[in-house]
Amino acid sequence: MILLDSVNAVLSELGAQASTGGFWMRTLLNALALMVAAHFLKGVQIRSFVTALIVAAVIALLNSTLGILLDFITAPLNWLSLGFFAFIVDAFILRITDRLMDGIKIDTFGWALILAILLSVLNGVFLWLI
Repeated sequence: MILLDSVNAVLSELGAQASTGGFWMRTLLNALALMVAAHFLKGVQIRSFVTALIVAAVIALLNSTLGILLDFITAPLNWLSLGFFAFIVDAFILRITDRLMDGIKIDTFGWALILAILLSVLNGVFLWLI
């Protein structure tokens, strides 16, 4: 409940509506998940929480454009791998974000894959807590 109050306070300062499905809520939770994951993964570095917020917004933009196309193209592989290939697509999006921005550093594709899996788990936990 404390997490929800903190998220609502930040969202109200941003002037955003605090709903679970809202863009700002997901971006804030993604940024939090990025910071937690970067703390535990030595192959991932993020400069600050503000950078994590920007990175989360860039990831959302890439997922809503390139990610949809890649998911469509790789649908047969995703089906055959029982959904695991979606993590490969997410890792690819993370590597593109790493190349586009200065504030994030992902050492290898392997670290990007581990980060994609950890982000998925953390986002699920955060949404469950809220």
